[in-house]
Amino acid sequence: MTEQVVIRAVKWLLFAAVTGTAIGWFAQAVARRIAFMRLGRGTFRPPPPPPGRGDAEKRQTTADIRVNDGSGGTWTMGIGRAGEGAYAPDGSVGGQVFGHRKLLRDIRSGVMHLLLFYGFIVLQFGALDLIWRGLAGYSLPYARPGWFSYMQEITVATVFLAALYGVFRRYVERLERLKRGWKPAVVSLFIGGICATVLLTLAFERIAAPSAVHAEAYAPISSAVAELLRLIGVTPGAAESGYESAWWMHLFVLLAFLVYVPQSKHFHLMTAPINLWLRRSGGRAGRLEPIDLEDEAAETFGVGRIEDFRRKQLLDLYACVECGRCTNVCPASNTGKLLSPMHLIVKLRDHLTEKGAAVTKRSAYVPAWVWASDSGPETNARDEDPSGRERLPGGAFHVMGASVPVWSGGRSAADPSIAPTMEAQAEAWRLETAPDGDILEIALIGGVMTEAELWSCTTCRNCEDQCPVGNEHVDKMIDMRRHLVLMEGRMPAEGQRAMQNIERQGNPWGLPRADRAAWMETCAEQTGITVETVQSFELRGERPDWVVWAGSMGAYDARSRKVLFALIRLLEAAGIRYATLGAEERNSGDTPRRLGNELLFQELCKENIETLERYGIRRIVTACPHTYHAMRNEYPDFGLHPDTEIVHHTELLSRLLDEGKLAPVRFVKERAAYHDSCYMGRYNGAYEAPRRILRAIPGVELVEMERSGRNAMCCGAGGGMMWMEERAGARVNVARVTQALAAAPTVIGSGCPYCLTMMEDGLRQLERDGVAARDVAELLAASVLGDG
Repeated sequence: MTEQVVIRAVKWLLFAAVTGTAIGWFAQAVARRIAFMRLGRGTFRPPPPPPGRGDAEKRQTTADIRVNDGSGGTWTMGIGRAGEGAYAPDGSVGGQVFGHRKLLRDIRSGVMHLLLFYGFIVLQFGALDLIWRGLAGYSLPYARPGWFSYMQEITVATVFLAALYGVFRRYVERLERLKRGWKPAVVSLFIGGICATVLLTLAFERIAAPSAVHAEAYAPISSAVAELLRLIGVTPGAAESGYESAWWMHLFVLLAFLVYVPQSKHFHLMTAPINLWLRRSGGRAGRLEPIDLEDEAAETFGVGRIEDFRRKQLLDLYACVECGRCTNVCPASNTGKLLSPMHLIVKLRDHLTEKGAAVTKRSAYVPAWVWASDSGPETNARDEDPSGRERLPGGAFHVMGASVPVWSGGRSAADPSIAPTMEAQAEAWRLETAPDGDILEIALIGGVMTEAELWSCTTCRNCEDQCPVGNEHVDKMIDMRRHLVLMEGRMPAEGQRAMQNIERQGNPWGLPRADRAAWMETCAEQTGITVETVQSFELRGERPDWVVWAGSMGAYDARSRKVLFALIRLLEAAGIRYATLGAEERNSGDTPRRLGNELLFQELCKENIETLERYGIRRIVTACPHTYHAMRNEYPDFGLHPDTEIVHHTELLSRLLDEGKLAPVRFVKERAAYHDSCYMGRYNGAYEAPRRILRAIPGVELVEMERSGRNAMCCGAGGGMMWMEERAGARVNVARVTQALAAAPTVIGSGCPYCLTMMEDGLRQLERDGVAARDVAELLAASVLGDG
């Protein structure tokens, strides 16, 4: 008896020492990464709404209609006030964490992850009992019923099969979005090891102490393993030793996994729920944080160093699970550009970890001796997993080398693929060994992110919409653009030319500022309708119901004018009292802001707000989603009255149809594939209004592209790309038009002047004369007014 007591006491002491050490290493790893994140500025919470905006976000006008999009998200159709939250994507934090709402968009991966997630939760109860039973000699009360044993064995088998399926998806099916190499396999080995040691422990126990275990009916798998062990000659005495060995192996695998988690992409198990909780929501989603350009204490604007990011942005980096869903839908990645949203996050994370270790003078990895190496980097130019988990010798850190995606072999825009981008990123992100090097000297822009990547982003936010852990990629890109533009004066020549034209003439083409109101005269000539200005209403002591915001495209671009004129004619037919600002209108500033020129944006924004306030304008309709988003969600940061209603023309037209003020009675024979604007869809959740209009038109057959709604591919014009040339891979607009043509339409519908331009350019490049691109307002005018 005394000997058994001594053995059990020694086992407890060893258990306490091993477990305590592992928990200590785990705590150190977590604490160090928190310290790295705290190098950022501000807090972990998103920026608060400006004064007066919080109340506006709580309001919802009676004209709004809440609609479910069928995949968990809800959006608003109808009238929206400035600063008002319009979109609540994918439900609550709980729905995403415990319901896997986004993961289940890919049903196979989603179900696999769901089984692993809940399987691991269930297995922890079994692991706790298994460890306790090995220490104390008896089971915990909850684990004594036979059903618990049966549930544990079924769960072990389910988790093991799910892990095998994950290996199959990555290494056999070889999904393009998943990285390969040995590092992604580590977690599969851990899961397999946990499952195997559980079954071995139970099987050896069944042989060594058959009277202390449940009947075979409650333990079908461990019973089969025990029978196999008996067949190869395992005796009860040998089983006792086997039980102790398997028990300790199980403990070691569990604790090793615990220590590994915060030092790998699996840190998302802890950080993802927090990241989702702290995410921006409603009208703040997609809203860029203002820069205080009058802050005399500021030494820099934008992000030129990793520590210039906000702490919440750095939390994003450690929440990433490297699933590749973001890159898989990115228009740049799909058309042969170097930009990959996943690698954006991974590279920034690696750089933060390495620089954080240097700044805090603490090893990034615990225990340090496990990660130490005297032989140099273990990676090479073709490593397919640049995840930053290589052993880092002294003076070694990651840098971005030169690489260009190879878009060849007959590949065209009709064959989008992220493979060239994935290969180029793997080749370029390499570990450099430089004994005299200093991670503190590595430039964020140039050494980590290249300018080619930064200027490839269309800001479509498809990456963010797909991310299951709530990462925000676009604001990081814009923050780095801001640094390039405001601090270094660097921007592609075409973008710089557009900025100069907006500064000098108020439009990207550099056309005369005095011609901004010339569209009104042209409208009178072509439609016979004289559009009044707000000033003329003011002189009569009246106020229009709506102010039509023409925007730079509507005011200057001949093709966009046709859309504006269609809208004017429909408002006239509906008996709406409307007016325009004419020459007093300015560029909305969206293009300068997305290109990083925050100074120019703020000047334009404040000037427009002053004009709106001078006339007391509270209701604005615009045909441009970029203007719509800027005014509705970003102008309130600079003083736009929270009661100002900003609507898109499709929303207002849909409302007029519902009220019976417009009657589409004429037959329009078209097969229409509608292209969703990113800034109306993913930014503001408005998908249904244009479709309601198209369905209301007699003769129009509405068909959906394979990628439509919230997963619609960008046209390629957002983020200022409308004014810049694509020099790598295929053109994004051609790829998108190719997708539209797969639905065999006669017309590609749109609700954005940028999208309309890109669709028409794509059709011309593909030489598809039998298909047209038209705005929804033009199609509705043809049915209501009988021409066009």
